[in-house]
Amino acid sequence: MKAVLAAMHTTTRHPKLALAVALSAVTLGVASCAASGPSPEVPATSAAPTTSTASAADFGLDIAGAPGRIAQAGLSVLTAEGNVDHYHAHLDVLKDGKAVAVPANIGITAGPDNRANGISALHTHDTTGVVHIESPTAGQVFTLGQLFTEWGVLGGSGAPGTGAGPLDGWTLYVNGQKYDAGIRDLPLKAHDEIVLSYGTPPAKIPAAYEFPSGE
Repeated sequence: MKAVLAAMHTTTRHPKLALAVALSAVTLGVASCAASGPSPEVPATSAAPTTSTASAADFGLDIAGAPGRIAQAGLSVLTAEGNVDHYHAHLDVLKDGKAVAVPANIGITAGPDNRANGISALHTHDTTGVVHIESPTAGQVFTLGQLFTEWGVLGGSGAPGTGAGPLDGWTLYVNGQKYDAGIRDLPLKAHDEIVLSYGTPPAKIPAAYEFPSGE
């Protein structure tokens, strides 16, 4: 397990690494510590963990649909992580004050063999909630709405407060302050702490996230 975590940390610290290396580290973390080989399989569905969370299956990630959702978000599937604009934000999703885990591998595609084969400039590597922006072009604005589109949640007509439901009833906070300009339109900025809350909020809204050194 330590070797896997070290590989993931190294990859996120060095965006110029080849995609094969980067995705190998990512998918090792998603699969298991017992996985072997340079390119392990990506699960067809990456469900959010349920321990100490309010997460449900409808907030999980369908890897198979990634290419279509990335295109729907107005983004491209790249053959390598970009290294022109490179920064990170952090997202907490809360339902009645309990965390809904943000899945690993948002914005990552896999082939018919379930092996990772592409990546969007906007993606996640793990379930920490850290959102990676690694773009090959300068100045492009990436939004929270694009991330939700890539994830495949909060754009439907299902029950409010679920992944299949709309954004109605959700409240957005950025760096501890309520944000009223439109949830989907929020531009992702370096080291922002973003909190999306539904129902009863926690007693204290997180105002910052301690990013690892170098991020």
